Amino acid sequence: MIAPCSHLTKFEHSRTATHSFAVERLSHSIISRRIHFPDSKPSRRNLRIHRICTTSEGAPLDIITALARELSIAPARIQAVIDLIDGGATIPFIARYRKEATGGMDDATLRTLDERLTYLRNLEARKEEVIRAIEEQGKLTPDLRAAIEDATVMQRVEDLYKPYKKKRATRASKARDAGLEPLANLILLQSTAKGDPLAMAARYVNADAGYATPEAALQGAQDIVAEVVAEDPENTADLRAFTHKTASLDVEATDSSEKTVYDSYYDFSEPTRRIPNHRVLAINRGEKEGKLRVHVRVDQDAAIARLSRRMPRRHGIFADALDAAVSDGYKRLMAPSLERELRAELTRRAQEDAIAVFAKNTKSLLLQRPVRGARIIALDPGYRTGCKVAVLDETGKLLDYTTVYPTPPRSDAAGTKRTLAALVRKHRINTIVIGNGTASRETEEVVSDFIAESAPDVRYTIVNEAGASVYSASKLASEEYPDLDVTTRGAMSLGRRLQDPLSELVKIPPASIGVGQYQHDLDQTELGRALGVVVEDAVNSVGVDLNTASASLLGYVSGITPTVARNIVTYREEHGPFTSRAQLKKVPKLGPKAFTNCAGFLRIGGGANPLDATSVHPESYDVAKRLLERLGLKPSALAQGGIPHVAERVGKVEAMAAQLECGAPTLRDIIAELEKPGRDPRDDAPEVVFSRSVKSLDDLREGMELTGTVRNVVDFGAFVDVGVKQDGLVHVSKMAERFIKHPSEVVSVGDTVTVWIIGIDRDRGKISLSMVQGK
Repeated sequence: MIAPCSHLTKFEHSRTATHSFAVERLSHSIISRRIHFPDSKPSRRNLRIHRICTTSEGAPLDIITALARELSIAPARIQAVIDLIDGGATIPFIARYRKEATGGMDDATLRTLDERLTYLRNLEARKEEVIRAIEEQGKLTPDLRAAIEDATVMQRVEDLYKPYKKKRATRASKARDAGLEPLANLILLQSTAKGDPLAMAARYVNADAGYATPEAALQGAQDIVAEVVAEDPENTADLRAFTHKTASLDVEATDSSEKTVYDSYYDFSEPTRRIPNHRVLAINRGEKEGKLRVHVRVDQDAAIARLSRRMPRRHGIFADALDAAVSDGYKRLMAPSLERELRAELTRRAQEDAIAVFAKNTKSLLLQRPVRGARIIALDPGYRTGCKVAVLDETGKLLDYTTVYPTPPRSDAAGTKRTLAALVRKHRINTIVIGNGTASRETEEVVSDFIAESAPDVRYTIVNEAGASVYSASKLASEEYPDLDVTTRGAMSLGRRLQDPLSELVKIPPASIGVGQYQHDLDQTELGRALGVVVEDAVNSVGVDLNTASASLLGYVSGITPTVARNIVTYREEHGPFTSRAQLKKVPKLGPKAFTNCAGFLRIGGGANPLDATSVHPESYDVAKRLLERLGLKPSALAQGGIPHVAERVGKVEAMAAQLECGAPTLRDIIAELEKPGRDPRDDAPEVVFSRSVKSLDDLREGMELTGTVRNVVDFGAFVDVGVKQDGLVHVSKMAERFIKHPSEVVSVGDTVTVWIIGIDRDRGKISLSMVQGK
């Protein structure tokens, strides 16, 4: 502590003697009055007991309470899920096989709970770190500790910690080192001293430290006050809310004479509280590409006035100094930080929304209905190098491959038709698949003519080829088909996407599938995590054939790591097909916990135990067998496609569950599996649309009714494939008679929809569609 100067008045001595606590007094006087509790007001002692009491697994009771309140779920259910997660159970396993404990929470709710649990645990850990750091400085007051403990978001904790965080040298720290803090306290606390402020400041002149004049000393003291004001957590919270509520995003062109896709943002302004997420991402991209300049505009005068009202009432000789310090604290220290925060918050919100849309689209794409029994000619179109052809049987096995040249420069339509005719006859082909990339339309014309002329029983469709080139050139593709070139692998991937979209698309990094918006601008780590969750949920909802699944597919099964997935394939190659789920226990590195998590999601058709072909978990085999015995049935009846009317024979499930000593939810799932063993949920998805008559943009007319397939869903609408090279856009306002907040309320990727053409821009190749006739 700097000793108070001997020439100060007794009152000034008392003020400066407490200068080391001035910051705390300002920062926490408001905090001490604003601590509150959502539902009740326990004593501080009881609050501390509440915080330090933990469950048997070490989860603080306040986290359980917070999660229960957020999710509207009983605390006992929350506790049960936490115990399962801490015990190593996966979300798919908990959702499917622990319904008694969770009360039937679905995987989405469980993942939300898991994410919030992680956040709240990190929040509690950060609170402990901050409290310890401030305590080590000897500045932790009871009110400050309580405020930190009471924080419900990380931002609040960081705001409270900011005044105590070690930082690089600042103007304020330099002034403190020069002994100007007592003068700053006089300004901050509005001393009633009389006289001239410069005369008072003259007492603190320190030429050696760079404050050689009274003006410099007074300015140094104001720098300290400006930092104190700017770092006060209550001031920060109040001005943050003001900024978020009143700011606008102002955008201008870096070169207004240049024509770009960002023309609509060349002179643009919109309140940040109303700006749509997709617009934020578009503006961010334009700024990143150097085409746009972006500013956050806030009414500075109103902000400073608001901040000033939070300060002590002005009187005496330092009133003007306090006003100047408050203004400087806002303009120099608070405003830039709050504006950066706001831009970051807008981007975070927009990215979260874009990732959610991408995830939803990806799930719909993965869960498209497989086309079973399709013997396929898959065409990967191209110009100079021709179209690569891959011929596949019903199981996706490669039967033949070649190259045809229906497109320029060769334009060998006749030769292409002869090759297709020969392959159709030789391999009994019933389906042709065409990738939707370069030269797709020209290739489609030749295929359509060939079918009309020579193969009326053959059908064709267009497949989205996004990511096919990524897979074909990958290490995985090289390991699977080392003797094939990348183009043939790509054609094979297109054909298999029709036969079993899930099994093929899991080989491609989810971000490369291309069913979203601005995916390359998003946080790739978070996008990868979110899409990984989507793939995991999709794979486990369908189930996996243990004897045919690739390592890529097995790697997404609950409890199976990529290493274990490869070990399963190696074991299968060395020992032959699995004949029972129990054999999994012999796979290296697949331990008891992994077996519990994965066994119910792996299917073995034609094995010794018919239950191995169902989603009944091995832990419930005894229950299933005893149920069948009570009903006079044999497990072998499952091999005939299921046992009808099991639910009717059982009657009251609760009563039967009590007799079998199992939970009613588990018994209901067992009954459903006995009736339809291994049922594929993808069978409920829309059927693939085959063979279109429309060939080019010139064939379209406004008012024309078409049937199309939804290829992508974004914030502002959906893109629909109507059989021409360009997908048409259905704007969100044209999707229904009622108001639609987001297109995903109406459509999903893969849906078959009826649309009407409401506009055609042939010069720009754009088609406007409506899902409401006449609108």
